[in-house]
Order: sequence, then structure tokens, then C-alpha cells
Amino acid sequence: MSETLLEIKNLAVEYHTDSAIIYAVNNINLTVKKGETIGLVGETGAGKTTIARSILRILPIPPAKVISGEILFEDTDVLKVSEAQMRKIRGNKIAMIFQDPMTALNPIETVGFQIAETIKIHNKISRVESHKRACDMLEMVGIPMERFSDYPHQFSGGMKQRVVIAMALACNPELLLADEPTTALDVTIQAQVLEMMQSLKEKLGTSMILITHDLGVVADICDSVAVVYAGEIVERGTIEHIFDHASHPYTVGLFGSLPALESTERRLSPIKGLMPDPTYLPKGCRFYERCPDASDNCVRFAAQEPAQAPGELAAAPEEIAIAPEEIEIAPGHFVKCFKYSKKTAEAAREGE
Repeated sequence: MSETLLEIKNLAVEYHTDSAIIYAVNNINLTVKKGETIGLVGETGAGKTTIARSILRILPIPPAKVISGEILFEDTDVLKVSEAQMRKIRGNKIAMIFQDPMTALNPIETVGFQIAETIKIHNKISRVESHKRACDMLEMVGIPMERFSDYPHQFSGGMKQRVVIAMALACNPELLLADEPTTALDVTIQAQVLEMMQSLKEKLGTSMILITHDLGVVADICDSVAVVYAGEIVERGTIEHIFDHASHPYTVGLFGSLPALESTERRLSPIKGLMPDPTYLPKGCRFYERCPDASDNCVRFAAQEPAQAPGELAAAPEEIAIAPEEIEIAPGHFVKCFKYSKKTAEAAREGE
């Protein structure tokens, strides 16, 4: 059997409004293996949540529009299946933990009912059996089953997040999408929730895509990392690759923005500037204007024949900016940067 659970190929997603087109995700390629936890990291607005929502096919359409690509889950392209088939996958085989637990829960239904409903929809069982399983899920995430009939407003933020996790794991999904599950929690509750998610993941054998800004969280529970910038994955590899051998200037900048107890530096080194406007993304290398290593070699052009109607005179070729290709600089370590070429990557691999 194949070890690959999910494979994203050349995914591009845009948001069309009356005034502009927002290029949210641009030709993303990503693979998730069975039992693997992969972290998606990057600044706000990089397109991480759009990637997750595309997998579950819950993008707001309109204005969202999938322009191209495939999302193969167990060799089935979820972008092409019917909505009826997709409903059987959501919550059952692929589940999502949303960033804000309060908006993910129905305020007028008890938490137990909401978990039991998920279980009953995907399993041909009685109401009594679904009720029992919901109680078991509450106990599993550390909530007494006696609170089955309580409403979301009767729970603290950390407890609500536990309920959302219980709901997501109720049907033992094969893939869990966790969209910044600890952002709204304080540090102590954050640690408890992460430890619980990790233990449940190991117990159930679930694969996970974790979306977060916190590189400390990534170091604790992820097997591999994909660094997202302006709708592209600019670097991806194992935890060791990214944390010990960060190669893309953006990844290096993310680590430079973190305080370190052992450092003697008096000031941090944040990345200059802001994320580019996704409506007007830079041509060529998207990180060029913020990159401390930028040089004239980073601006490259190629001639492109313009489109023409039959019978029209041929126009002069146009020059278009070239974006850096994804280069494998070490086995399993990929970077999109003009600093690296196929020759230098081959030389580096031969030297290992």
C-alpha cells in the first residue's frame, strides 16, 4: 500500500471581487504521509487557511475560485467528487479544528448533541449509541461526561477547544486539519491542548496538517515543515532541515525574529517590510523586496511570444519575470531561491 495519504498538485486559488482578484494560493505542491504531522508556517495572509479549506472543500464560493490543481486523498481527487460524496468525507475521513472554537460551535445546541450528531451522520447507529460514543469522546479530551448537556457559553476557551477537538476526532478521521488550534488560549492551557492532540494523534494513528505561527509548537509535534510566503511554499523539509539548516532567506528571517535565551544579542532581527498585497503580487521572486540577500542575479527575465488573433501581424516578444524553481538541496529538503541552482544542489548532495 502507498504511504501517501494526501497529495496536493499545483493548487491555485483566487478570490474574485468586484474591484480586484486576490491571488491567495499559487501552485502549491504538498504531500502528507500516513501518520505524519506537517506544519504550515508563515505570516498572516500567506494562504495557509485557504489551503486547508481547499482540502475540505469549504471555501466560500463565490468569491473563492479554484483555478487549477488536484487534491488527491487516497488517490481520489476531492475537487472532482460530487457534494454528496464530499459530505461522506468531511468529518469522517478528513476533519478540521477551527481557529476560533466559539464560532465553530452552535450556541443553541448542547456540546454533547453536536458531537453525537457528527457520529450519527457518519455511522448507522442508534441515538443511544451515538450518545454513548459522544460521552466517551468528552472523557477522552478530559471533560466529564456529566457536561454532555451543557451549552458552549458554559465552557472556558480551553474547554471549548477541547470540545471542538472531540468533535473533529469523533469518527477517527485519517487526516486532521488543525488551523491555529491554540491561538486564543493562554500558555498553560495551550500546552495541555497540544499534549492532548499529540497523544490522541498517536493513539488513533491520524495524520495532521498543523497551521500555526508558533515555531515552538512546530518543533514539539511536527515531523516536517512547509514555509508559506505569498501563497507559495518557499521551503519544505523535515524538522531537522528547517530548524538546523534553514536555507531560504525568509525562513532564516523567521528564526531571526524569535527571542533566544542563549543569545547575547540586545535586539531581534525582524524581517523588514510587510507581506506583499495578494492583489498585486511581485513578479519573479516574491520575497525580493524584503530579502537581505537580494542581488541583481535575483531579477531574471525571459522572452514570451504574445497571444495574437489569426491574421494579425506577429508582435515583438515580451519580457516576463522568472520565478525561482524549487530545488532539492538535500534529500527531502526543497527551496525556492535563486541562491540555489541544480548544479550547486547536486554538489552539496555529493559532499554529504
